[in-house]
Amino acid sequence: MKWHFDSTSSSEGTFTLSLQGQWILGLELPEASLVLKSIRASAGASTASIKRIVLDAASLENWDSGLLVFLTSFRRLSSESGIDAVEDALPEQVKALLALATKVDEREGAARCPKRRSFIEELGEKTLKMTSQWFEVVSFIGDCSLGCVRLLQGRSRMRLKGLLYAIQRSGPDAFPIVTLISVLVGVILAFIGSGQLAQFGAQIYIANLVAVGMTREMGPIMVGVILAGRTGAAYAAEIGAMQANEEIDALKTFGISAIDFLVMPRVLALIVVTPLLCAYADILGILGGAMVTFSVLEISPLLFWEQTIGALTLNDFLLGLIKSAVFGILVALSGCLRGMQSGRDSVAVGTATTSAVVTGIVLIVVADAIFSLLASLLGV
Repeated sequence: MKWHFDSTSSSEGTFTLSLQGQWILGLELPEASLVLKSIRASAGASTASIKRIVLDAASLENWDSGLLVFLTSFRRLSSESGIDAVEDALPEQVKALLALATKVDEREGAARCPKRRSFIEELGEKTLKMTSQWFEVVSFIGDCSLGCVRLLQGRSRMRLKGLLYAIQRSGPDAFPIVTLISVLVGVILAFIGSGQLAQFGAQIYIANLVAVGMTREMGPIMVGVILAGRTGAAYAAEIGAMQANEEIDALKTFGISAIDFLVMPRVLALIVVTPLLCAYADILGILGGAMVTFSVLEISPLLFWEQTIGALTLNDFLLGLIKSAVFGILVALSGCLRGMQSGRDSVAVGTATTSAVVTGIVLIVVADAIFSLLASLLGV
């Protein structure tokens, strides 16, 4: 039998809607609004006189999702009209599915209309989050310090193969980009200096500017920034991917310290490689400035060499190397920390990679400002 419904009055203000036959999608089921309108017509009164509608499915033969769509719409329209729809007589499976649909609607409503929090609640949540992040940073630095102690005592699980691989990835593989950037920075310094020093007829001092500027500031900073964008991001992505694949959990299960196995080789690699790259960048930057003085300013190579040797001191060179080593440590720790903090999906890995680059560059700038202040106070 095709779908059918009857509405009868069982008591004052209460009507019974009897669903009969087959309520399936292929039979073009009636709209809930038309059924409710039919009940009102049979009542012969206003909607306000209808208090309850009892849904009866005793004569229901067959049903599918079409019945659920009808009942969901009928329930909503009844609720809007102030009518209580009683569903006690429906099949248990139908009631369970309706309850599930109600929960989904409630969750969607909560997502659409989030609860508005006060300023104090938001401030407290951000404070707790920031405090938790600082605790994570301090704990990570403490774990790395303990890893260094274990390494010095010969109890570390760090692999020599992993250290050599990290040195290869962060050192020789970075030569092309360091070469290009260093030469261009030297050229830029020479051109900027020539424009200003030409006003005083002191273009010969371009050699001094390029030599001191590269060794004390530009060499270490450019190497640090390059490594932050290249190596630090790679560290965060590698460790973040391992976090997503539960490889770090596997290391912990086998009793292997992730600090010894993953972090220490990368930190030591940058400690070793960064000063070497800095010295390499210093030489190339000075050569880039020399090319400008030879070709544009027509200063002889011998004169440029004499000015460079006279301007440079051992303190300038060593200060740059010390800066670069510290920058390397900061870049390595930033990349490894963000990788360890990464979530377990691709979006979280991308966020960790971006955060590692930003954190590394910010720490480099802050550390360089501290170095400059200390050098000024100590007269270095």
